[in-house]
Amino acid sequence: MYLEMDQVTKIIKGSLILDKITLHLEKGHIYGLQGKNGSGKTMILKAACGLIFPTQGTVAVDGEILGQKRDFPKSVGALIENPGFIGSYTAFENLKVLADIRRSISDDKIRQTLQECGLGDTGKKKYRRFSLGMKQKLGIAAALMEEPEMILLDEPANALDEQSVIQLGDMLRKRRENGALIVLASHDKEELAALADEIFAVENGRIIRSFCPGKEEAG
Repeated sequence: MYLEMDQVTKIIKGSLILDKITLHLEKGHIYGLQGKNGSGKTMILKAACGLIFPTQGTVAVDGEILGQKRDFPKSVGALIENPGFIGSYTAFENLKVLADIRRSISDDKIRQTLQECGLGDTGKKKYRRFSLGMKQKLGIAAALMEEPEMILLDEPANALDEQSVIQLGDMLRKRRENGALIVLASHDKEELAALADEIFAVENGRIIRSFCPGKEEAG
């Protein structure tokens, strides 16, 4: 398994945020975390990419336990809450800043990803003038552009129109076929059912059940 979360518990300021979360997820699949706001699904994503560390339990990615030799997975793209883009930069300039950290992709790849995400014609328009939908697309582009082995997206369809949601599905299926592990968090069960191979229902920091869309729910 590529992502292994074993008995992950997180306590923040005396409050139990995650309660014995166990997930074993493999590459080449799309998984869904479904739950209301505050259910814990975003915290699961944060734990999966090293943004928070468990109070108890372990998170391992590709055989490496986060917080030991490595704090963050070596190949991950994530859209969690509000990305810190620069308001005075264009879409390309913002992604270029991120790409320069790892220096693993070309300018052409950045432009290709922007085109794929529906931002190919934004030109010199500054991020601060983007609509909510455009800002969401840029966050998705940032998560996908380096073709990471693990992709974590929190409410990825927020502010997207119907056509953009369809395009997002196509992009994620393509990356599943290329072997990526994809985890989507959403309050919308139908949205997840259209994409996910397996869905985990999250409530009060716990996984209460899992099921495969189109099949009978399993406890």
